[in-house]
Amino acid sequence: MPAKIIDGKAVALEIREEVKLQVGELRQRKISPCLAVILVGANPASKSYIRSKIRACAETGIKSIKIDVASDANEQDLLDEIDKLNRDTHVHGILVQLPLPHHMNEERVTQRIDPAKDVDGFHPENVGKLSVGIDCLAPCTPSGIPELITRSGISMSGKHAVIVGRSNIVGKPMMNILMQKGEKANCTVTCCHSGTDHLANHTRQADILIAAIGVPKFVTSGMVKDGATVIDVGINRVDDLEHSLGYRLVGDVDFDDVKEVAGAITPVPGGVGPMTVAMLMKNTVQAARMIHHL
Repeated sequence: MPAKIIDGKAVALEIREEVKLQVGELRQRKISPCLAVILVGANPASKSYIRSKIRACAETGIKSIKIDVASDANEQDLLDEIDKLNRDTHVHGILVQLPLPHHMNEERVTQRIDPAKDVDGFHPENVGKLSVGIDCLAPCTPSGIPELITRSGISMSGKHAVIVGRSNIVGKPMMNILMQKGEKANCTVTCCHSGTDHLANHTRQADILIAAIGVPKFVTSGMVKDGATVIDVGINRVDDLEHSLGYRLVGDVDFDDVKEVAGAITPVPGGVGPMTVAMLMKNTVQAARMIHHL
């Protein structure tokens, strides 16, 4: 029996509606949640991501500020912009769209953001809090995955979750999120990566398999246990001359192959992607509440 298709668009819309209500409650307290996004240069993909985030802000009632920094600006110019936003009491969330030009150090830039306004959850202070289970701003993509799973009617507690990928953006925070206590976690976690021997032996043990490695259609049916929940974080462009754009998007999972053995699976696009923006909105509201001690 083919897998249940997990609808990320529907779950993300549910979360955004909840955020809209929370924004309304904050405005009754004279607090207007505000997200500042910084775009360095004119990378087409980055511009598209920024547009989707600004549109989501408008739809949920969050105020947004867009700051453009020239691609040939020096790193100090960008740090100065961040410092201004850190001091601005009307700004609750700060996001610097990655990647940055090669002459800018992403680590220095992300660490310059006030941890209380770090809605991407990349600052070492938030990373540390996440690892020990202290309430904090967590990275949007991995924090959205438990929401996606549980809101689709799938239990997580006690399950064996296998993550393929150890990036600081998805793999590592995902591991920390899933091993915490709580209904939307409480998993036994295995994290696999490029140094893992006999990878399929690990992935076939997963009740929940999360693929985040950036390799198109890497995970096949032979790597998946019957009935497993498969979460595909990958977004890869592959050439397709039949498509109007000359390419199409595929995930790290061979969807057509794996859906025949999985119990549930996310599509690409329409799975994890919409959740990332929804969780950014949720983080912005959370930041506003924490800054105002609510």
